[in-house]
Amino acid sequence: MFRLLKRAERLIDAIVQRAAFAALAGMIAVITLQIVSRVFFDAVSWSEELARYLLVWTSFLGAAMAWQRGRHIAVDFVVDAMPGRLRLAVKAMAIVVSIAFFALIIHYGIRFMQMQSFQVSASLRIPIRYVFAVIPLTAVLMLYYSLLDLIELFSASARRQAEAIEGGATAGDLP
Repeated sequence: MFRLLKRAERLIDAIVQRAAFAALAGMIAVITLQIVSRVFFDAVSWSEELARYLLVWTSFLGAAMAWQRGRHIAVDFVVDAMPGRLRLAVKAMAIVVSIAFFALIIHYGIRFMQMQSFQVSASLRIPIRYVFAVIPLTAVLMLYYSLLDLIELFSASARRQAEAIEGGATAGDLP
């Protein structure tokens, strides 16, 4: 079961990477078009708005990719200095708090999208909810990644405990 979840994680990560790259490449292309058109022709009216929306999508998709890879800023030297079981409990608590935070972001992100459902952008005339859809979408991804981290944390801990018991360790020696 866990292998299936990890396989799904790899597939999701590949899709998110490609979407983030496409958004970044699109943003670069639109900004280049904007610069060239301002210098040589009349300015393109929609380019600034599209570049801004692509920046929002690139940022949120990048945040999800960073979360999946464990690249967000963390002060872990204190946690790493803790004894095994306490370290495990603190890491688990941090993941649970993250899951709760992402659940709130999903809830309020969807509500925010609903509030914006009738608004359209000024130049592109697209519904603003499509721009803000990235908020709950990436929160769902980060919640999924956090659930996998929690499962992996406890399954790795269970394996270490089983190995320690087989090796003749006492209960006080377990991580």
